Parts: sequence; C-alpha cells; structure tokens
Amino acid sequence: MNILEKAKENMLLNENLLSEYSCKSKDAILLKKDKQDIRPIFFRDIDRIIHSLGYTRYIDKTQVFSFTKNDHITHRVLHVQLVSKIARTIGRSLKLNEDLIEAIALGHDIGHSPFGHKGEKYLNEICIKEQIGYFCHNAQSVRVLKNLERLNISLQTLDGILAHNGEILINKYEYNKDKTKEDFNRDLNNVFYEKDYSRKIIPMTLEAAVVRLSDIIAYIGRDIEDSIKIEIIKREDIPKDITEILGDNNSKIVDTLIKDIIINSFEKPYLTFSDEVFNALMKLKDWNYKNIYASVEANKNQDIVKQLFYKLFYCYLDKVKEFDIKNSNFSQSEKNLYDFIKQKDNDTNIKRAIIDYIAGQTDQYFLNECIEHIKEINIENLYK
Repeated sequence: MNILEKAKENMLLNENLLSEYSCKSKDAILLKKDKQDIRPIFFRDIDRIIHSLGYTRYIDKTQVFSFTKNDHITHRVLHVQLVSKIARTIGRSLKLNEDLIEAIALGHDIGHSPFGHKGEKYLNEICIKEQIGYFCHNAQSVRVLKNLERLNISLQTLDGILAHNGEILINKYEYNKDKTKEDFNRDLNNVFYEKDYSRKIIPMTLEAAVVRLSDIIAYIGRDIEDSIKIEIIKREDIPKDITEILGDNNSKIVDTLIKDIIINSFEKPYLTFSDEVFNALMKLKDWNYKNIYASVEANKNQDIVKQLFYKLFYCYLDKVKEFDIKNSNFSQSEKNLYDFIKQKDNDTNIKRAIIDYIAGQTDQYFLNECIEHIKEINIENLYK
C-alpha cells in the first residue's frame, strides 16, 4: 500500500465508529461518474460547495434585516456556518457522518434569493403569474449545484439540501433509508410544480434531519440577538414561560436545544425534543414571528423591493428578446445576462432562466441592476 492509499484509508478511520443509523461514505451515490481522489465523497462535496460561485455570493445576502447599517447583523454566509457547527455538534454526539452533515449545512441556502424570504416570496409570485411553477429556495439550492454549476454533488447531500425547511417545526424528525434516486428526482420536480410540496419531503438520511433541525436552532436565538442590537426588542420582552425553559440569550437557547435533542435522540433512528422544550420552542418561534419578522424594521422598504423584483424580471425578459437582434454592443450588465442565458440547459424555459439569474444575485448586485435598468424608481434612500 502506497502513502496515498494509506492516506485515503486514514480519511475513513472514524467511520468504523459511526452509528448504525449513519450514512457511510461507501454508500454515497453520485449522479454521474467521477474520478476519485483521497477524499471521501461527502468530504469532497464540502470542498466543491465552498469553492462554488453560489457559496461566494452568500456574503451579501439578507438573513432577516436588509437595510440596517450594522456590521454585526447576521448575513446568510454566517447563518450557514452556524447551522454547520450546531449540526456537527449534534451529529458527532449521535455518532453520525459529520462530512455529510457539513456538506448539507453549507449548501442548504445556496439558492436563496437576494433579500431573504421576502425575495423568495416575490420570485414565487412571478413564477405563478408566468405559469412556470413555483420558486422555493431549497429546490433552487439543488438546482444551483446540480444544474447551473454542475458540480456532481452526491445524491445524499442534494437530498438533504432539498429536504431542509427551517420554517417547519415538528417534534419527530425521521428519515427514509429506502429512498431512491428516482424518489429524489420526483421530489425535486414536484417542489417546482406542486404547491407546498416541500412540506411532504422526508430525507434519505438521519444526517439530513439533523441539518433541518439545526437550521431552526441556528436562527431562533441569533435573530433575537440581532433584534436587540438594532433595538427592535428588549431582552426582557421575551416571555418568562419561554426563557425559564430555554434561556434568554442565544448561547443559552442553543445550548438547551442541542443538549435536549441529544438526550432524547441518543441511539434512536429519529430526532426528537422533550415535550417541555419543544413546546417552549414553538412558543418562541411564534413570538419571533410576531415581534421580529413582522416588525417594521424587518419589512423596511419592501413595497419598493417588491416593485423592483417585478420590474427587473420583465426588463430582463424584454432584453432577452432583443439579444438575437442586437447581438453586439452590450453593456457589461447586458453581457452578464446574455452569457448566463446562453449557458442555460435546453430544457430550461427562458423565464425560469431569468428567475435563476435574479435568484443568484447578491443584495447589492440586484440593486445595482435596478439602478441601471429601472429609471422610474428612486432607490437611493433605501439605506437611510
């Protein structure tokens, strides 16, 4: 055995200690053949995701607050790192595959639109209006990695990304070990064309269930800290019947939730909280929606932003129709759009390709495009 073969073997040493409910690297499925190196497939998924263009654009995408001048407010790039860390803590404690967990966590929001869930809502409205299906960021994340950047990420990682949904809170997170590639492809297609289909998806690994749960743990307390920083709420505003169980700051909330899920899920083929902690978490989630996500600050300028999404989509649609005629003398903005559309798959509708293009933009790139192409709306005062 040469040194590189020994190194490859060393990469898998810890897998001998994993739980019977874990997904081993030997079971990884690729959608197309690929050359191998010393890295296990899930480990390589991580590398491909963090080197992707979509991952780079996390840095300027809204988490909750879009027009707040504060360098300590969470952006999407930090959120996925927090999800990864929390999920790996739970995964290591339950003897699950940390490589698979990290790959799912780092890639799970890569298809998120500019301006967070509000932007996702506007793109979904446009899709419905144009009769091209729906827009859901979980399916879009898979689409970015699988179809747009063509990175040949493993089926298990893509399935975990598709199955994540941090807005849905349940108290028994299960997985379907018999799920097939055909089942995954059916789920992926149905998310785009069947309303609320994401709610029906059960992942093929317990690792994916860990990430889905960790998504909630990562944002629930962190959003409170951000809101306190910008004076939307005060810490003492959080109801006592919640803080007495979960704690009154992000550190305590995360610690309580992680420990509770480990205690109640240890050596089990599913994840679950204690009833007391789950009920408190449900109350906190509802409280956050009423006091943070529905706040004036979290919805600042959304009347303008919604108009911008619609106007930019139809502006791009008009420009695409002109490309065959014009075919030269593009501005840099037009060239970027032209190059993107030119690379679309044969089975991709032009309107869906434009949705892809907008969804991939950072907040600032989106605004710059609006400044260039939409003259009738003044966006200079959005950050004031």
